[in-house]
Amino acid sequence: MLETSSVFLVIQDSVFQKAYKEVFELYKEGKFVDALKKGLILYDLEKKSENNINLLSITSLIADIYDKTNNHDRSLEYYRECLEILKKKEFLDFGKSAADKNFKINNYAKIYLRIGTSYYNKSQKDSAKYYYNKLEKFPSVNVEIKNYKAVAFGNLAGLYELDSSYEKAIKYANKSIEINRDIKNNLRQSTVLNNLGNIYLAQGNFEEAKKTYLEGINLIKNDNSQTSVRQKADLYYNLAWAMRNLKDYKAYDFQEMSYEIEDGIRDKNYRRMIEKISMQYDINTVKREAESKREKDQITFWLYAAISFLIILSLLYWLNFYKLKQKNLSLKLSQTQLIQNQNIEKIKSESQARILNATIDGKETERKEIAETLHDSVSALLSSANLHLMATKSNFKGKVPTEIDKTQQIITEASEKIRDLSHTLVSSVLLKFGLNYAVKDLASKYSNSQLNIETDIQSLRRYHQNFEIKVYNIIQEFLNNILKHSKAKNAMIKMYEENNKICVEISDDGIGFDKTIISTKDGLGINQIEARILMMKGYLEINSTVNNGTEIRVQLPIVEKETANHE
Repeated sequence: MLETSSVFLVIQDSVFQKAYKEVFELYKEGKFVDALKKGLILYDLEKKSENNINLLSITSLIADIYDKTNNHDRSLEYYRECLEILKKKEFLDFGKSAADKNFKINNYAKIYLRIGTSYYNKSQKDSAKYYYNKLEKFPSVNVEIKNYKAVAFGNLAGLYELDSSYEKAIKYANKSIEINRDIKNNLRQSTVLNNLGNIYLAQGNFEEAKKTYLEGINLIKNDNSQTSVRQKADLYYNLAWAMRNLKDYKAYDFQEMSYEIEDGIRDKNYRRMIEKISMQYDINTVKREAESKREKDQITFWLYAAISFLIILSLLYWLNFYKLKQKNLSLKLSQTQLIQNQNIEKIKSESQARILNATIDGKETERKEIAETLHDSVSALLSSANLHLMATKSNFKGKVPTEIDKTQQIITEASEKIRDLSHTLVSSVLLKFGLNYAVKDLASKYSNSQLNIETDIQSLRRYHQNFEIKVYNIIQEFLNNILKHSKAKNAMIKMYEENNKICVEISDDGIGFDKTIISTKDGLGINQIEARILMMKGYLEINSTVNNGTEIRVQLPIVEKETANHE
């Protein structure tokens, strides 16, 4: 029997089996384009053959390919077709044996999980919950069903956490943990424990969070696979966060362990990047040689063409058409010059945008590196010095010298300033919890007795870290402009996800401004923001008139971090 990407059975049809295996091998190797091309051809053949068992297998595999490439609309289309195939008479007649029953229930469970996860990745939470809840009703008759339910419950916990429905989130996280413990999947159990600890952290239940993180660490402490190592680093970091809130100084030990693990992962990644760059260099060298030869051939061609053209002009000259040709040539040259001038202006505009964008990127990278250095190195050193002073104080049997207490106070004050500076450079709330919390935190900090900033943020999730930093900095720059220039009393930040884009709407009731004057004067801040949005392939609209406030609309294509758990 051929192994598949699901629990589907593949009929012992040697022709289909050979073709299916070829598609599946391409899928496993990550060659999704080739796998899809061959898979769709096989799919069309099986639709004509009316062999529904084979059709079910290839339809599911095509859906999985679309899912892996984040084309969730197409994956949903083929997963729904799998459900329709399962309703056909060929499958309705199943049920006489335990194997037949397992076949149907396993396939239904697998499809419900896949559909739920596709909706999860499209941020359609209600639809995702609907299919995950259908899966919850299935009896846990075998390991496959338990696996599917464990993943579904873990994702349900994440969905309810996003809704701040912490009781439900905890309930489903514990269900997932119980199943993973039963099937002895320690890595996934550790992952869900990490998520559960984050829920307790969000509730302010730091003691329970600490206990949960430690349980997750113990489960995978002897597992040195790459996925487990990354999971341990995350658990240690979260554990340190919980223990700092409990004022437990061992937090710094665990934080340093997290950094050491991350450093090891970073070193491996650097080595892989260097190998990849070296390979790419070899490929590019071959390409450049081929392009160079092609360019030489083109130069030769155009040289002959130019000579031929001159000969024709000379003949026309002797045939008394010189004046007419001269006039046409002048007209063509003028048109060419006009087009060239337009192209030059376009290049200048694009170059200026790229230069501004590169400047901003450089600043963001530098700020992040400085913040990481302050947070990871300087803070750790100050904390270590503080611990040494505490140990020194315990060695004094009598009165502790005043200088030690003062030194400890200075170190504590320095630590706080370093932490504040690190947060100013790059928001730790953003890095830890994402745009949802970071923008609310930003609005709270910028609000004062003269300006009240409200937020309306709907269903945001975690995205690629660099993308989140760029969006956050764009919003921060607009808020800076409101603080400096608007004289507003109230402002509103609205954010939501729509059509795979982050939509940001910022409005204020301030004095507004004349856009024509700003664009021709010193609007460097606006130009920087426009350059950033342009390079992110986004859209910016600013509506403002004097004494009537300002409305800003931004749309930015989402850069994904990673998809939900999917098996």
